[in-house]
Amino acid sequence: MGLIRIGKSGAAFRGLDEGLEDLRIQFDREHYVRLPELFEPELLRFLQTEIERGEFYERIHQGIKSNKELCMKQNGAFGALLLSMNDEKLFRMIESITRCDRIGCFEGRVYRFVPGQGHHDAWHSDMAEDRLVALSINLGREVYEGGTLQIRDSVSERIISEVRNVGSGDGIIFGLSPRLQHRITEVRGTALKTAFAGWFRARPDFLSLLKGVSEPNERVN
Repeated sequence: MGLIRIGKSGAAFRGLDEGLEDLRIQFDREHYVRLPELFEPELLRFLQTEIERGEFYERIHQGIKSNKELCMKQNGAFGALLLSMNDEKLFRMIESITRCDRIGCFEGRVYRFVPGQGHHDAWHSDMAEDRLVALSINLGREVYEGGTLQIRDSVSERIISEVRNVGSGDGIIFGLSPRLQHRITEVRGTALKTAFAGWFRARPDFLSLLKGVSEPNERVN
C-alpha cells in the first residue's frame, strides 16, 4: 500500500517520516515519484465504471508539436476526480515531497491512448498558468505496453528518467521546470492506456477554478 491514499473521506498519509524523506530524495534525483495504490479500491472501481460509460473525442493540443489523444467529456468520474485531487491535505503532502510553492488547485483531464491510432505526446514543458507539479494516474484495468513517460534535460536533451505507470490506480508526480521536458510514447499491443493527468497550480484557488471549468486547458512547450 502506498504512503498516500485517497478515498471518500479525502487524502491521508500512511507513512513514517522516513518514507516521506525517501520520496523527497527520489524526486530531487529523478524528478518523479511513483504513488502506488493512490485510490482506495471502492473509489477506484467507481471511477473505472464511470469512465467506461464516458464519451471520448479525438483531441490535438495546440501549442506543442505532434500530439494526439482521446479526451473524455466531463461526467461523474471527472467530477469525482477533480474533487478528490483538490484536497488541502493532499496539497500539503505534494508540497512536502516536491518542495514546490504553495498549491492553490489541481486541474486535469481523463485521456486515452489507443494502440495503432498514433496517440502520443511530443516533447514539451507545460510551463504556463502557474503550474508547479504534474500528476498522472493510471485508471485502466489492463496492463498496457508502451505509453512510457520520458523526462529529459531541455538543453542537453539527455533523458533523465523513463517510467511506465501500469499499476491500476497508481499515480506519478513529476517535476515541471524550464530545464525539463517530458513526453508520452505510443501504446503498443492491445490494451488501452487510460489516465487522469494534469497539474498542481499555484493559482487560482479551487472555487475560482470551478467557476471557469469548461474544457481542459491547452499545454504548451
